[in-house]
Amino acid sequence: MASHRKPRQRPLAGGTVRTAATLALAGAATATAFDGTSQADPRLTPTQVKAEVDRLYVEAEEATERYNGAKEKTDRAQRTLNALRDEAARRTARLNTARNALGSLAASQYRSGSLGPAAQLALSDDPEEYLERAAFLERAGDRGAVAIASVQRQLDEVRALRAKADEVLEGLRADQTRLSRNKAVVEGKLAAARRLLARLTAEERARIEAADGPGTDVGSGGGRTDRASRGGGGTERTAPPSGRVQAPDPRAAQAVAFAYGAIGKPYVWGATGPGSFDCSGLTQAAWRSAGVSLPRTTYTQINAGHRVSRSQLAPGDLVFFYSGISHVGLYIGGGRMIHAPHPGAPVRIAPIDQMPFAGASRPS
Repeated sequence: MASHRKPRQRPLAGGTVRTAATLALAGAATATAFDGTSQADPRLTPTQVKAEVDRLYVEAEEATERYNGAKEKTDRAQRTLNALRDEAARRTARLNTARNALGSLAASQYRSGSLGPAAQLALSDDPEEYLERAAFLERAGDRGAVAIASVQRQLDEVRALRAKADEVLEGLRADQTRLSRNKAVVEGKLAAARRLLARLTAEERARIEAADGPGTDVGSGGGRTDRASRGGGGTERTAPPSGRVQAPDPRAAQAVAFAYGAIGKPYVWGATGPGSFDCSGLTQAAWRSAGVSLPRTTYTQINAGHRVSRSQLAPGDLVFFYSGISHVGLYIGGGRMIHAPHPGAPVRIAPIDQMPFAGASRPS
């Protein structure tokens, strides 16, 4: 009789054990490398971390401006869709009223016209009265034809409005997909920057923040102060140096005054105020306070108004940076601007030579 016992398992030989262990360690190392958190990775110096974080912030801002553009388009499409739906509802109500009136007219004609004209004339006690009534019915028939044509026209209009609404809705959904994709890119870049900064000590992070250039210190008392000089020292102040804004016209002066009032408020990507801003949100809000409507994104704001050269800059001008036109600030004179730099850095004053200059425009 054949034995049904399981064959005895032999232990791994020494060489086999070493091979398996090597493969397991290699797999673990590979997984750790993909995770990007290996303690065995060479530690980046604070200077290298700053360079990488700066790169991530620039890429995040490019994605932020794409997000801003997609959101503006999405909001516009949503407003158009709402208007189309409202108009379709109003016209549907009028159509239903016209249909009810047409139904009443048809029922009346049916009741009065159940007998043929010859029979009604033959049976009428007063043929003259019948002829008068027949003329009235003929006119009523004309009105019925007009009512039918009106209902048909209104029905066509409602159908056209609904078709247009469906088309806008389809585009809106595509815009929302792009919006979500851009949002994910921004959040991914910012999360990567936070992970890098988390590797540093508090002192190292403070040095990196200081290396961003002169700007705003938020004191323990909540007041906002500006380190005016390029070296970061100088007299602290909460208002323009002369007590009033030097600008070529009142609207530019108002825009600059608004920007001064925003100093110290946090950078939040996608924000347009009043409590927080991203770079283009700040410049848009500043000029809006002066009664001038600017587009939402950096790459559209640069075409607002007219271009000016760097040598012709005046307070209130918009100054743009990087080859992708991904950052903007509000020029205040003296080679300086007020801008919203990036997450963790509030609205502040900085020199315009802090970043690669890409152009300038003067809103009008």
